[in-house]
Amino acid sequence: MAKALYLLNSDAYETIYGPDERAALAALLDTSATPQTAASVQQDPSMLADVDVLLSGWGCPVLDTELLAAAPLLKGVFYGAGSIRGIVTPEFWERNIPITSSYAANAVPVAEYTLAQVILCLKRTWQHVFAIRGRHEYIREMTVPGAYGSTVGIVSLGMVGRMVARRLQELDVRVVAYDPFMDTDRAAELGVEHCSLEEVFRRSDVVSLHTPWLPETEGMITGAHFAMMKEGATFINTARGAIVREQEMIDVLSQRTDLFAVLDVVWPEPPAPGSPLFDMENVVLTPHIAGSQGNECRRMGRIVVEEVNRYLHGEPLRWAISREQAAIMA
Repeated sequence: MAKALYLLNSDAYETIYGPDERAALAALLDTSATPQTAASVQQDPSMLADVDVLLSGWGCPVLDTELLAAAPLLKGVFYGAGSIRGIVTPEFWERNIPITSSYAANAVPVAEYTLAQVILCLKRTWQHVFAIRGRHEYIREMTVPGAYGSTVGIVSLGMVGRMVARRLQELDVRVVAYDPFMDTDRAAELGVEHCSLEEVFRRSDVVSLHTPWLPETEGMITGAHFAMMKEGATFINTARGAIVREQEMIDVLSQRTDLFAVLDVVWPEPPAPGSPLFDMENVVLTPHIAGSQGNECRRMGRIVVEEVNRYLHGEPLRWAISREQAAIMA
C-alpha cells in the first residue's frame, strides 16, 4: 500500500479531511503517519523520505528543490483546496509528478453565494436593510426590479462563472457575459449572450465578477465601467479585489449613490484602516466568505478521495492540473 502523508495547516487538516474522508483515504493508502505542517517538515525533512503521496490543502509548503530532494519517492500530490499556483515550481514540473486540485469543489459555494446575492440585489434587499435601520421604519418607496425580465451580467465564464450561469437559468432573467476566451456558440449553450465588457456593465441590473487575478487582469475593471452602469445597478465581486481599480470604484460610488456594491473581496484585504468602504451606505463588505466554509470544505476532501481512487486504479485524473493551467488559476 502506497505511503501517504497529510501535509497542510493543522486547521486545514481538520476542516478539509473529516472522519469520512480520512476513513476513505485510509482504506486506499497507508495514512498512519502523523499529519505534518510546512514548519514541521522544514525542521525534519527526513519524514518525507519514504512518502509516495502527499495529501494537502491550505498551508502546503512550496514544492521546491529542497522539499523534492527530501521526497525521492514522491509520485502524486493531491491538493484539497483551490489554486496551486503558489506551491508549484519549475523543479516540481520537471519531476512529472501528477498534481490535482479541488478547485471545482471550492467553486460550488462561490456560485451559491453569488446566486443568493443576485436575488437579494434584484430585490434591493441591502438598500432596504440600511434604510430601515437608519429611519426606524419600513421603507416602501424604493423601486425594486425583481428577477423577472432583469439582466444579470457575468464577467468571465470560468468554472465559477459557468456554474453561476447554469444556476441563473432557474430564474427568469437575461444573462449576458464577457469572456474573451469563450466563443458565442459555447456561451449560447450556457443560455448566455456573449458581448463586450462595456455592454455587460451598461446593460446589467447586476454585474458579477469571476475573473482570475493575473498580471493581465489586474485593474481590469475601471471607474469608467462603474460610471456606465444603469440606474440602481449592483456590482458583486467574489473574485479578487485587485482586478478592480478600487479608488476609481469608490469615486464613482461616492458620486452615484444609486449604485450598489457587494464586495466579498477587496485589495488590500482586509481594507486599510480608515478605508471609505467601511462607511459607505451603498457598499456591503463580507470577509472573503464566498468560498468553502465549515462543512463545505469537506467537499474538497471528497474530491481528493475520488482522485486518489482514480490514481490507484490507473484511471485518468479528472482534476489534474497542468503547468499551463496552474499559471492562470485564480
